[in-house]
Amino acid sequence: MTNNHPDVMQGFPPQRESQVTFANYMQLPYSTWGFRNTESVTHSSMVPRGGDLPVLKVAQSDTFAERNVQDANGEEMPLGRLLQKYCADGFLVLQGDTIAYEAYWNGFSEQQRHIWFSMTKSLVSTAFGILMEEHDIDLNASPAVYINELKGSGFERTSLQQVLNHASAIAFKENYVDPESEFFRYYAPAMGLAYLPGAQDVQPADTEIYGVHDFLAKFIKQEDGSEPGAVFEYNSANADLIGWIIARLSGMPLHDFIADRIWSRLGTYHDAAIVVDRAYMPVATGGMLSTLRDAALFGRLILNRGKVNGQQIIPAHWVDETLKIDENDRERYSNNDLNQGEAWKYYKNMWWILDADKGEYAAVGVHGQVIYINRSKELVIAQFSSQPTASQVGSVEFRSKLGAIRQIASQQTSMPRA
Repeated sequence: MTNNHPDVMQGFPPQRESQVTFANYMQLPYSTWGFRNTESVTHSSMVPRGGDLPVLKVAQSDTFAERNVQDANGEEMPLGRLLQKYCADGFLVLQGDTIAYEAYWNGFSEQQRHIWFSMTKSLVSTAFGILMEEHDIDLNASPAVYINELKGSGFERTSLQQVLNHASAIAFKENYVDPESEFFRYYAPAMGLAYLPGAQDVQPADTEIYGVHDFLAKFIKQEDGSEPGAVFEYNSANADLIGWIIARLSGMPLHDFIADRIWSRLGTYHDAAIVVDRAYMPVATGGMLSTLRDAALFGRLILNRGKVNGQQIIPAHWVDETLKIDENDRERYSNNDLNQGEAWKYYKNMWWILDADKGEYAAVGVHGQVIYINRSKELVIAQFSSQPTASQVGSVEFRSKLGAIRQIASQQTSMPRA
């Protein structure tokens, strides 16, 4: 089964009207190919796997896709039809060590990598938890304590914890639709993820802002009238900063740190990859690519409090800290009116939290990427999509699929922990 999108990349060579390019790979229908072939469109570095292959049971039932769920408009339909209708590329339900449901659309398959976009932030936050165990890091300290180039930037007055919580009060706004915005003119070309005429041909000597690290140090200013820590305001630059600190303190490129500390120990099926910016540095805010099963395995690692095959590879207290919500967390999130009416209740340590008491939270990426975790049900659901817009949480496509995920979770029988 496939979604009803025109064919792309048809023929050898492809027909002109079906050709995916760097200029169109993030737009439907081209994104159905572009998001599963991002390494062909952009520059990337490998994140190699290691260890034994995972052993997952497959108990997939033909009736799973027929379970009725409601979309964001209240219309009831089978799960499989809802996922097709709302631009899913892949969907996997993992409970314990058992795959209960796995499906693919739009030419995507079990062996192919798909871009995570901002789910990468949650992975980078996880890597940062490891870094904290290895180095003497003060979450209340300014990032400029660890990266001298940030002195005088908008990040100097904020704390690392505020950066992790997207409460850094910097004067930079994400705008995915205005080609004249600072996001499109400076940040996106530096990241190497979005097209701007001539941007790929720019040489380091010809511009002050070449890679993402230049952008963080030289462009980001503080937002006048705003206090760090007061308001949750989602900003991708925060994750790039955390990635920079990981690289600077570890002495390793971010992708090598992730590979050495996480991916090679996770027991994944395949190597992963990460998009690199114009300076060939990994894009911490949204560059990770993996297969759907491997995304689910990362979710299971978090579900299991950082342990895999009896080995603690992520500090358990760092995983748990995300779900420890206090009044400051509640107030910070509620102070942003843009988030009212959505399913999310909090945002902490670069994870979106639905129900902290149940351990229900998610990594989320634009265009409909989700790794959903539910501790109370011992459940992970991984989803890749090619939604038509980059809206993080507000689109009918995203809300319908997230709602379906939560409905499926509520239908699953809880599994006792060992």
